[in-house]
Amino acid sequence: MTQPTDIRRVALALASTGVPVLPLSRGKRPVFNCGSCTDSACGDRPNMLAAGPCRCPRPCHGWAAGTIDPAVITSAAWLPAWRSAAALAYHPGGAGLTVVDLDDDAAIAWARAALPPTRTVATTRGQHWIYRGAMRSANRVRPGVDIKSLMSYARWRGNGTGTAAPLPDAVRDLVERRKPTRAPVTRPSVRPSLGMPTAPGGGGPCPHRSPAYLERGIAMAVQRITDAHTAIHNTTYAAFLAVLSTHGRCGCLTDAHVQRLFTAAHARGESPRHCTDAWSNACTALGM
Repeated sequence: MTQPTDIRRVALALASTGVPVLPLSRGKRPVFNCGSCTDSACGDRPNMLAAGPCRCPRPCHGWAAGTIDPAVITSAAWLPAWRSAAALAYHPGGAGLTVVDLDDDAAIAWARAALPPTRTVATTRGQHWIYRGAMRSANRVRPGVDIKSLMSYARWRGNGTGTAAPLPDAVRDLVERRKPTRAPVTRPSVRPSLGMPTAPGGGGPCPHRSPAYLERGIAMAVQRITDAHTAIHNTTYAAFLAVLSTHGRCGCLTDAHVQRLFTAAHARGESPRHCTDAWSNACTALGM
């Protein structure tokens, strides 16, 4: 049986590579998930503009308890969690990763036929295929297949074999095609300008194919986040919203662009949880 000290040692090593970690209890449930924060009652969500960060007396929120901070991992507050932990989990989206969870042989056979090769990790019943790039998570996107990335967690089962490939459109499409079609939602009260033009509607050539145009938009958003000294949560959300409103519908944004925005927010003290929530909320606000 794995000892708590062994789990914590692995957690520290994994966190040092930039992967947020959290302890799992028996049954693969997060150790941290306090009842007082159910449905974000604590006000941790960036779209609750009047609320600040969660002030829960202990780490919570399940997947969002994931951290890369060694001081947190070795803190007295986390010691009981490591003592009761049965396994280690990580937040793929917080590390810019997506896990395609294949539960059986049929799902594995489908993946081999439909997806590009990537890093592969054996699980109890099947395999995890790990790609570079974050996306929305979803369960049962097809028989025996779950997608674990943003606002989700996966059990750590080792490094696996192979090299992680870029997240393919074939995986994104598994989730996107499940989303209901709806008209974009305009929210001028929270939509910043950042000096960038509004994304054009209708057909015609996409103006964002100019690298300089896109680079200017990303650089301005990064600068806005970097210069913020107060209301970091709101500024991060506003910057994400501005980038998505201008560049989010034409396919010009890449994982590298998103990572630059997240890195800027992390440098200002934003947690992986707040970054992924802000991105998700901005997508929802724009009907994406």
